[in-house]
Amino acid sequence: MKSDIEIAQAATIQPIIPLIKSQIGIDAKELNPYGHFKAKLSLDYINSLQGKPDGKLILVTAISPTPAGEGKTTTTVGLGDGLNQIGKKALICLREPSLGPVFGMKGGATGGGMAQVIPMEDINLHFTGDFNAIALANNLLAALIDNHIFHGNALNFDVRRITWKRVVDMNDRALRKITVGLGGPGNGYPREDGFDIVVASEVMAIFCLANNLKDLKEKLGRIVVGYTPDQKAILASDMNAQGAMATLLKEAFSPNIVQTLEGNIALIHGGPFANIAHGCNSVIATKTALKLADYVVTEAGFGADLGAEKFIDIKCRKSGLVPSAVVLVATIRALKYHGGIEVKETGKENLDALKKGLVNLEKHITNIRDHYGLPCVVAINLRQEDTVAEIELLKSTTAQYGVEVIPAKHWAEGGKGATDLARAVVKLCDGPSQFKFVYESNIPLIEKIKAVALKIYGASEVSADKKIMEKLSSYEAAGYGHYPICIAKNQYSFSTDPTLRGAPQGHILNIREVRLSAGAEFIVAVCGDIMTMPGLPKIPAANSIDVDDLGKISGLF
Repeated sequence: MKSDIEIAQAATIQPIIPLIKSQIGIDAKELNPYGHFKAKLSLDYINSLQGKPDGKLILVTAISPTPAGEGKTTTTVGLGDGLNQIGKKALICLREPSLGPVFGMKGGATGGGMAQVIPMEDINLHFTGDFNAIALANNLLAALIDNHIFHGNALNFDVRRITWKRVVDMNDRALRKITVGLGGPGNGYPREDGFDIVVASEVMAIFCLANNLKDLKEKLGRIVVGYTPDQKAILASDMNAQGAMATLLKEAFSPNIVQTLEGNIALIHGGPFANIAHGCNSVIATKTALKLADYVVTEAGFGADLGAEKFIDIKCRKSGLVPSAVVLVATIRALKYHGGIEVKETGKENLDALKKGLVNLEKHITNIRDHYGLPCVVAINLRQEDTVAEIELLKSTTAQYGVEVIPAKHWAEGGKGATDLARAVVKLCDGPSQFKFVYESNIPLIEKIKAVALKIYGASEVSADKKIMEKLSSYEAAGYGHYPICIAKNQYSFSTDPTLRGAPQGHILNIREVRLSAGAEFIVAVCGDIMTMPGLPKIPAANSIDVDDLGKISGLF
C-alpha cells in the first residue's frame, strides 16, 4: 500500500487557474496564482458575491481523538468528492496545517489515501505564506511594545503586566517562558516574556473571524497588549499598530484555492487548533464558498466537544453561519481504544471493547443533537480489518438515537466510496433542525464556562480560584462580559485528564488561567495542563522527513 505522500505525488494535478474556471466559473483576472497549482481569490471578487444566495453548510467533526486515528479531514475531502460524484455542486473548506504537528506528532492536515487535497507537500509546509504573515504581524506588535518602552514609555506600560506574547509556528517548549532585553541599556529593559505557537495567537483568531479588511484592521486595533500600573488597558490602536499589521496580512487574508485528488475545488485558509484556540477555518473562506456552491463541507478541529462547540458558540455566533447538518466521524479502531484496549490490539475483532467505547460516540451524538440542535449522521471511516459484526453492533447501538451510521470507503476509493454518505447528508440538509448555542451571550462568563463543562464535557463542577474569579469579574466590568468563551483543554478526553477514555462523568474542570482576546472578541479559559506552546515528542516526525538530491520530499506521511 502506497503512503499518503506517494499517492499524492503520483496524482495527476491540474493547472489551478483553468480548473477554477471550469469548476466554479471564476475568471483568471480574479485570481492571484502562486505557481501552477495554488491560487488566491481576490477580495474584490469576494465582495462582488455578497448578493448571491448561500448554499448548505455541512460541519464535519469527530469523536475524541485517539492514537488509533479517526480521519476527520480525510472524511471532509471524501464527502466533498462524494457530493460531486452524485451530481451536487460542492466545495470543501479546510484549515491550513501548522508546522508544529507536521514536524511533531500529529502530522499534516491534507487528508489521506484517495481522499486528499493537493499539492500535499506545499500545503503541509509553507503553502502560500499565510502563517508567516500572521507570525510577522504578531511579532511586529511585540517589537513595537518593547520599542515604545525603550523610547520613553509614553503610554506608561507596566512591564510586569504586558500580556502580548511572541509566536513561532513550531513546537518549541524552551520558548514558553523567556527573558528578553538582556545585554545592557541598548537592548531595552529586561522583562519576562514567552512564545505561543502561531495557531494559538489572537492574530490567528482575528484573521479567521474577520469579515473583511476593514473588520480585520478594527479587530487588530482592539487587541489589549498590556496594562498601566493602575491597570488601565493599553490597546494596539494606542500605538497605531493596526494599520501596519493589516498591511502585513493583506495578501494572506485572501482565501487559498487548491484541488482534491479528483480535481474538485477546496478552499484552505486559516488554521487555529481546537484544543488551544477556536479550531475553525476562516469566516471569509466559508462565506465565500457558500456563495459559490450548493453544498459546502467544512471541518472543526478535534472532537465535537472542542472544535464543533467552538464552531457553534464562537464562529457561528459571530458570523451568522448556520450549519444544516453534522457528520460525526469515527473509526472502529478508535472506538475500541475508548473501550480500554491499546492501539496494537485495535486491529482485532473485539465486540466487548467496541461496546464499551461506544459511550464516547453516544456522548458526542447527544451533544450535537441536544445541545447544538443539529441533525447528524455517523460516518465510519472504514478500515480493512473492520468486521461485519463490529459494524452491525455500531449500527444497532446508535439506532436508538435515530442517527444513521454510514460505512464509508473514501480512504480507499475516493469520492465513489463516499456516495452513500453524500446522499445521507443531502437528505439531512433538506430536513428540519433546531440550531442553538450552548449558552446565551448575556449570562456571566463563569456561567458560560460551566455551561460547556457540565453540558458538553459531562463535568460535575468548575474549579476556579479567587484570582481567576476576580479576573473574570474585571473583564465583565470592562465591558467584555458578552463575549463567548474559548476553552483550552486537552483533546483526548472530555475531562482535563487525557488518560480518561470513553465518556467520563462527574469530573472537575479546573481553570488554570484566563486570557482576554479583545480583538478576537472571546475569553480564553486555559484548563488542566494544556499548553499554548506545545512540545515535541521523544521521536518527532521531523526525524523521518527528508528531501533527495532531486528535491523529492519523503516522510511527511
